[in-house]
Amino acid sequence: MSDSVSSSDSKLTRSRLVLDSDLPIGYNSAQPRAFRKRKQSIMYEFDKIDVKIVNLLLEDGRMSASELARRIGDISERAIRYRIERMIDADVIRISAVIRPEAFGLTIKADVWLEVESDLILEVAKKMAEFENVTYVACAIGQNDISIQVVAKDTAEIYHFVTEVVRKVRGVRKTTTSIVPLVLKDVYQWRVPENIFREISEKETI
Repeated sequence: MSDSVSSSDSKLTRSRLVLDSDLPIGYNSAQPRAFRKRKQSIMYEFDKIDVKIVNLLLEDGRMSASELARRIGDISERAIRYRIERMIDADVIRISAVIRPEAFGLTIKADVWLEVESDLILEVAKKMAEFENVTYVACAIGQNDISIQVVAKDTAEIYHFVTEVVRKVRGVRKTTTSIVPLVLKDVYQWRVPENIFREISEKETI
């Protein structure tokens, strides 16, 4: 097993709505039911009101139904609440607090890529999700099999975790570590693209 370290980090976090994705295995390890069976969220059909609600909640996940109704116009608070519950039930959105690790002194972040024995990829990914200092775990297709993000107080702590913990997990062949000094756009900052919103609006006018 070997490990190479390069330079690149920092994931800024806040209170936000999270849009679910359809990645095969990719989740925040802080969630208590990681790897839970997901509903068929890809079958949910958004309309333009749903998209407006989602974009406003992405600005402020605590925005009230009354404020959402006022900002969108021509819709009741009750209808807003119904739509939000429907999207939550369909598992296409989640509303939660996003913790800033920096607030707890965990100012160093690193992306770590793992090459793993093919028949142990899922087992190793689940093992990575158990570690409290791992904030993200995903399986990948390509040169690397698993991607994780690690937070720590300093680079020595990152080095110890990767070399003495990760690389000793059964099935891990090789790791590559990159310290991330700056993140310009995080996953929770993603917005529904304008072209998709236009397509949804055009469908409704046909």
